[in-house]
Amino acid sequence: MRNGQKSIQWQYADQAMADRSAEVIRTLLQHGYEAYWVGGCVRDEYMGRRVSDMDITTSARPEITASLFPKVIPTGIQHGTVTVLMEGEAFEVTTFRIEGGYEDHRHPTEVAFVGDVEQDLRRRDFTMNAMAIGLDGTWVDPFGGRADIDRRRIRCVGEASLRFREDALRMVRCIRFASVFGFSIAPRTWKGILAERDTLSFIAMERIRSEFEKIMTGPSPLRGLSMFVRSGLYSRMKAPFPYTGHDDSMLSAIPLIDPEHAYIRWSLLLLACDIRSQAADELLRGWTFSNKQRQEIVSLMSIQEEWLKITGADKDGMDKLPWVRLVLTHGKASAGGWLRLQQALHHSGAAATAETANRQLAEWLEEMQIQSLKDLAVTGNELVQALGKRGGPWLGELLGQLLLLAAAGQINNDKESLIDEAKRVVMNHEGS
Repeated sequence: MRNGQKSIQWQYADQAMADRSAEVIRTLLQHGYEAYWVGGCVRDEYMGRRVSDMDITTSARPEITASLFPKVIPTGIQHGTVTVLMEGEAFEVTTFRIEGGYEDHRHPTEVAFVGDVEQDLRRRDFTMNAMAIGLDGTWVDPFGGRADIDRRRIRCVGEASLRFREDALRMVRCIRFASVFGFSIAPRTWKGILAERDTLSFIAMERIRSEFEKIMTGPSPLRGLSMFVRSGLYSRMKAPFPYTGHDDSMLSAIPLIDPEHAYIRWSLLLLACDIRSQAADELLRGWTFSNKQRQEIVSLMSIQEEWLKITGADKDGMDKLPWVRLVLTHGKASAGGWLRLQQALHHSGAAATAETANRQLAEWLEEMQIQSLKDLAVTGNELVQALGKRGGPWLGELLGQLLLLAAAGQINNDKESLIDEAKRVVMNHEGS
């Protein structure tokens, strides 16, 4: 280390990031200020979890911090935060502070800088996040964060109702932490959620969705979903979840889906709660999902609804053309996702397409060589010329029929075969 001053050895942080953050702390110390690592990085290191970023808290005022480093971004300087850039790494450095006001149950209207790190930690949400550690490894843990982690519980700093009234998003974060970490929620903290749950309506759906996505991609999504329902938070959002009950076996299929396919997990949640694709589309808009995410989820739900109409109660019933038509409508990626969904439903004991049928559908999907009109070996103009007819609505219908038959392998995808089939279709139509 520079200047011969040793730093603690981080076990779960990238070494380069740890070294550069230590250099930030060391610089502040050398100029006579206190400085510590704080919050999530301290918590994750203690828990043995990967540390993704490293925040720093200091007694130095933001303008002082900014003057000590060559590259600084005034991220939230009015609230005491600047971002220090150190050899390609970015570190948020925040002055010890206390907060007040919170008129919108989210952002403080008043911030006062203080000289005591324990005062700063007192404003934080949960004990496990209200810890700091110094360059020499000295812990600042005035509220028993390490003890709560050891007990595997989430507990608010101070009075839970006050913490949640200050920032209503903390209630969702509480459930997210409990779900992802597998922790319990301390009784008084849970009571605080029940007491303040109506304030969730002040929080932007984008922030709630961000937390909920972490629940849905975490190791125990059903735990988080259960707590969200039991707390009543689901009905207090700006865009409430229209929950009236759920299908247990369908819901239990969610953890069987790899988290990287989160859109399938979301589709299962909505299907398990008997929400139709059209209603889901509006709901996901309200929850501020991106167009891509929303379309992926709704497409899977639509395939499920349409396939059930095709097969009815016969889960073994199969016909290649309806399946190929669904694939052409929704795309190969969505069809593949739906097959994964069916496999998860099968293993969870929910009603699903039989495994033998699933394998057949997967084979047909793999065999499909063309997926859209641009893949056809004939164009609309070529058909008009070959058939000697004027263009019209019939042409789009004919192209769609040729695409379906070629994608299903019932005719070859070459110009001659397609024109011959087109002539046959037109002749039959005119002769009927």
